Amino acid sequence: MRGLIAVVCFLLMFGAGMAAPNQSFDAFVKSFEQKAVAEGIKKSLYRQVTSGLTPDPSIKVAQGSQPEFERPIWDYIDKRVTAQRIKIGRAAFQKNKSAFMRVQQAYGVDPYMLAAIWGVETDFGAIMDNPRYFKPVLRSLFSLVHQRRGRVAADEKELIAALRIIQNGEAPKGGLKGSWAGALGQLQIMPTAFLTHATDFDRDGIRDPHNSLEDALASSAKWLLSLDYQPGADWGYEVELPNGFDYLLAGRTTFRTVSFFAQRGVKRVKGREFKDLSEQVFLYVPAGSNGPKFLMTQNYLALKGYNFADSYALAVAHLTDRLKGAGPLINDWPRNAKFLNRQQRINLQQRLMDLGFYSDKIDGRFGPISQEALRKWQAANGMKADGFPTVQIYNSVMR
Repeated sequence: MRGLIAVVCFLLMFGAGMAAPNQSFDAFVKSFEQKAVAEGIKKSLYRQVTSGLTPDPSIKVAQGSQPEFERPIWDYIDKRVTAQRIKIGRAAFQKNKSAFMRVQQAYGVDPYMLAAIWGVETDFGAIMDNPRYFKPVLRSLFSLVHQRRGRVAADEKELIAALRIIQNGEAPKGGLKGSWAGALGQLQIMPTAFLTHATDFDRDGIRDPHNSLEDALASSAKWLLSLDYQPGADWGYEVELPNGFDYLLAGRTTFRTVSFFAQRGVKRVKGREFKDLSEQVFLYVPAGSNGPKFLMTQNYLALKGYNFADSYALAVAHLTDRLKGAGPLINDWPRNAKFLNRQQRINLQQRLMDLGFYSDKIDGRFGPISQEALRKWQAANGMKADGFPTVQIYNSVMR
């Protein structure tokens, strides 16, 4: 009963934290002026850009249904790494190859990874004229901050950054455009990252990730480097694990050498060789013992810095390889597994917390920390500790 009461109380707080405006939109815009001015935004500019501003009614829906977190990882990847996107992406890469190569020479970032980000973010620029996907950034960010989702402080920083971009005279004629979350331009760079990392790579006097692909590629390359991207390294390797492997070795909190895993029987798929046995990696098992497994490098975590969702990072990583000419993953996903809905994931996190295995946020996003907690519970109960939250495992934990 105490556990049930805790879940109910949390859900009340969770709902409020995710989308709980504490005033009308107009009142919020007016009150936020003081904070913006305190951050160096001119009062006259603030009033100019907010005159007649209305909330975006789709924002509340969008923030509650991010596909990166709400769908099985294979479903997300299947929809973003398609034969058609690969074909279009290879053609787009060849058409703009000189720009990609110049950016690679300048920053050392894999040009195919930049192309993959371009593809996943804006379908190689194709959606930039579609108002359903490409929205006025100020309207989006004001709507997000007003809704007070679970990252208010971060959203406020992005909003102030967007206002500063406009104040600096760096917004294109059509205004800042991007995703519902405020990401800008061809490769969807966040406003805070724009201020720090955007570059005028084509040397036309303007840092423009909207209309200049060169600027967009270079800006995102610099952003990745700031996220500790390692030039010359791969993002990771699909691997096979031997029978009886200790899945408690999975998880990104500890990097180990490739040789550490090789000595325990971990091999690359299809008999491929590891290039460097001293390379630092971690084992990632996103869909349990019956799905693909990976040894991941720091460059995979750099992708997660670009967008925190593992579904996103792995989609970009896989599309990177497909654009280079590689084939599909060797091991298929456990597509018949019953994926937990959001409420079940919340319940599972709460139960693992009650049992002493979990101490992080209860948010329904069953990421690496939640998976590690589940692995520890599985190991403590004599199960294969692969951390994959199926309905069967859910029912066992919830008993």
